[in-house]
Amino acid sequence: MALAAGGGAYAVLAAVLTRRFMARSPTTRSVDPAVSLIKPLHRQTVGLAEALDSFCAQDYGGPVQLLCGVQDGGDPAAIVVAALKCRRADLDIELISDARVHGVNRKVSNLIHLAAAARHAILVLSDADIVVRADYLRTVVDTLSQPGVGAVSCLYVGAARGGPWSKLAAMAINYHFMANAIVGQGLGLATPCFGSTIALTRETLTRIGGFEAFNDQLADDYEIGRAIRALGLTVDLPPMTVTHQCHEATLRELIGHEIRWARTVRLINPGGHTGSVVTHAFAISLIAGALLGFSLPAIALIFAILGVRIAAKFAIDAAVGARAGPWWLLPVRDVLSFGVFLASFAGSSVDWQGRRYRVDRNGVLTSL
Repeated sequence: MALAAGGGAYAVLAAVLTRRFMARSPTTRSVDPAVSLIKPLHRQTVGLAEALDSFCAQDYGGPVQLLCGVQDGGDPAAIVVAALKCRRADLDIELISDARVHGVNRKVSNLIHLAAAARHAILVLSDADIVVRADYLRTVVDTLSQPGVGAVSCLYVGAARGGPWSKLAAMAINYHFMANAIVGQGLGLATPCFGSTIALTRETLTRIGGFEAFNDQLADDYEIGRAIRALGLTVDLPPMTVTHQCHEATLRELIGHEIRWARTVRLINPGGHTGSVVTHAFAISLIAGALLGFSLPAIALIFAILGVRIAAKFAIDAAVGARAGPWWLLPVRDVLSFGVFLASFAGSSVDWQGRRYRVDRNGVLTSL
C-alpha cells in the first residue's frame, strides 16, 4: 500500500513537471543555416508519406537537404520516397540505396551511408515514423546553436493510427515513457537522447567517432548521447514534442515492441529500470488489495490511485496538446505496462526488424 501511494505521488509529480517543461520558452535566432535531414527507412509504408510530408513543410529559411536511406532498392519505402520527390520537385530530396552492412545494427549502417551523402554541416536525424510541426526544424537548430550544446533531442508523444492496440501503444508513450523521461531529466536522474530526433554538427559527429562507433549497439541513440556528453557537451531537449505514429495491429505486435524497448532500458540503466517499479501505482494497488482481501482501506486506495492516474493523464494531455487514448483504457494500459515491466527481466534477447539478437550487458548486439 505504501509503494502504491508513493506511485500515486509520482504520477502527480510527473504531471507537474510535464507542465513546467512544456511552459518553457524556446530559444530563437535570426539566421537559418543549411541542414541535412537524415531519415533511415526499413520497409515502412503505412504513415510514411505523412511523416515525410511533415519534414517537407518546414517554416525554415535556410537550405534543407532531405536524405532518405534504404538498404534494398526493392524496399517498399523507396516507392513512397519516389512519390514524394514527384510531389515536391521543388525540394532537395534524395534516396540513398546501399546494401553494405557495417556491424550488426542495420539502422546504423543506413546512417553511415546517409551521413556520407549529406552536404551540410548540421545533421538532423529522426526515425521514420516521426511526424513534426512546421516550427520543428527552426526550434531544433536554434537550440543546437546555444553555447555548450553538443546535440538536441526531442520528447515524443504517441498518436494511434489504427485500432485499440495502437491506442494502447500511444498511451504507453504518453503516460509512462514520456512522463518518466521528464521526471528523470527534471530530477537529474536521467540524460535522455532519443531516436525521435538527434541534431548535431558534422564536427561533433566526427569527434565521437562517426556513426561507425555505434554499429553494434542496440540503443544507438542513447550511446550517441552518452558519447557527446563525454566531450563535456550537453544534449538539450527543447520545450516541444514530436509525434510517434503507432500502427500496432495485434496484441502480439504491441507486446513484442514494448518488451524490446523495456529490455533496452533495463540493459542501459538497470538500477533506474528496477526503481521504476514505483511508476506502476495502479497495478501495485491491485496487488495490495488482493493481499489484504480487498478490505475497505485497500479498495479505497485502489480507487484513489486510479483517480490520481486519470487526473494526471488529463493534465499531461493539456500540457502537450495531445490525447493518446480514452481515460477508461488507462487501467488496462497500466496493468499491461506492469506485465511488460516484469517480462523485461526475463531474458536478454530482442526481436528487431524481423531478426533476433542477443544483447550483452554493454548493449552490444549479436545475431542469433
